[in-house]
Amino acid sequence: MAILWVIEIIDLIAGHRLEILGIQPRTLVGLRNILFAPFLHRGFWHLFANTFPFVILGWFVMLRGVHEFFYVSIVAGLVSGLGAWLFGATHTIHLGMSGVIFGYMGYLLMRGYFEQGAISLALAVLALFLYGGMLWNILPMQPDISWQGHLFGLIGGGVAAYRHRGVRPLWPNVDLNKLIGSGK
Repeated sequence: MAILWVIEIIDLIAGHRLEILGIQPRTLVGLRNILFAPFLHRGFWHLFANTFPFVILGWFVMLRGVHEFFYVSIVAGLVSGLGAWLFGATHTIHLGMSGVIFGYMGYLLMRGYFEQGAISLALAVLALFLYGGMLWNILPMQPDISWQGHLFGLIGGGVAAYRHRGVRPLWPNVDLNKLIGSGK
């Protein structure tokens, strides 16, 4: 997160010239910029709005391991970026970490569904309780918000969870009968 704040300070000093590195739908340069767009924001308020959900939902994902955090971040960022590139309005620029954040939400919800372990379900419910309201932003309700990036980020998180279904649970299930004796 600190890197994002440093980049935003550099962008401010540069007169917001870095924002051209956002996703420009259906252009060759816009396709390349899928790699850069999550690291750029429209200003400090945009970055501030993404900071706490990124830290909290990202931490929930990271509880499964650092490798899981990076895997989900990459998949969500790429799927979100491709969705914005394919379906975004012409002559717009899509940028920000929110597609990845929506990916974390999609991952946590779908991981709870696929795994159905107590901890995974608890994290899904907690994520939904804390940030469920953000799901309205997958609908085209506000013209300056990339609902395409949000929707495809959510899908990307679901894809990451689907691909990791059956992978080791968060913590191994403890058989209480073995732990305290079966009583027989």
